[in-house]
Amino acid sequence: MKIAEDESVPVHDGPTRHPLVVFGDHRFCAGERLDVRRMSGPHMHSQVEINFLLGGEVTYWLDGRLLKVAEGQLCLFWGMVPHQVVEVSGPARFVCLYVPMSVLVHLNGMSDFRDAVFRGGLIEALDVRPFDSDVFLRWRDELLSGDPELEQIVRDELVARIRRIGRSGWRDLREEGSALAASRHHDADRLPKVEIMLRYIAEHALGPISVDDVGEAAGLHPNYAMTIFKKMVGLSINQSITRHRLDTAQSLLISTDMPIASVAYESGFGSMSRFYEAFEARFGTSPARYRTGFEHQLSPRS
Repeated sequence: MKIAEDESVPVHDGPTRHPLVVFGDHRFCAGERLDVRRMSGPHMHSQVEINFLLGGEVTYWLDGRLLKVAEGQLCLFWGMVPHQVVEVSGPARFVCLYVPMSVLVHLNGMSDFRDAVFRGGLIEALDVRPFDSDVFLRWRDELLSGDPELEQIVRDELVARIRRIGRSGWRDLREEGSALAASRHHDADRLPKVEIMLRYIAEHALGPISVDDVGEAAGLHPNYAMTIFKKMVGLSINQSITRHRLDTAQSLLISTDMPIASVAYESGFGSMSRFYEAFEARFGTSPARYRTGFEHQLSPRS
């Protein structure tokens, strides 16, 4: 898969009528553009996104925060967290690669790193080498080449690079601690099941969905599904469903003028009271105030 040439243009997926981009793809792929452009609205996609800044400076809006990344920095984040490039100081250029979330799920012995990504962190690699720019440019070219053998080589090398980030040092640019899962127990047989559950939540959270549904999708008893999901992801299944719905609501609030009630409905919430309660617990303010605050936050850069 090749990502849309101009990601600043909203792409509609299915019957939705709002500029919320969701790439329902789970493969390794690369962005065709090297130049970074401001995006017209936030979007989401299923993969982990890796950005290597070749030049300039980019300001991301990620999960309610404005975060800057400059030339020479290597960062990654989970695309299911709404994100947007809101400012570019340049000329800014980057290599943008996309890796299936299953790569993160299968990182044995790196639960802190994996949990930070799934919790919405913008992860910066602390060990960046002078030759990394050439390496990332080559990976991009080879992923776009259409050569299956080269693509397989890139997959292997990218997985190894991500493992090195988790091992050699990283920091969350949000600069806040999070309660990470303490367990270090890993069972290779469980990992594909957790991947299935994560994918099922990502694809079905905006409709009626229960813990039983998620467990059934992976062929597991609900109690066992809840146990291994919590160990691997650091969130319960219900917390993950709510997180996805709130991420969607957050994106709709800032990218559309939908009434609040419509935002709640489109995001999968069955009652307004539950929506308000969950939203204020996550963001510390009401949906209406959040929308107004975001518009004010970005107005100087418009």
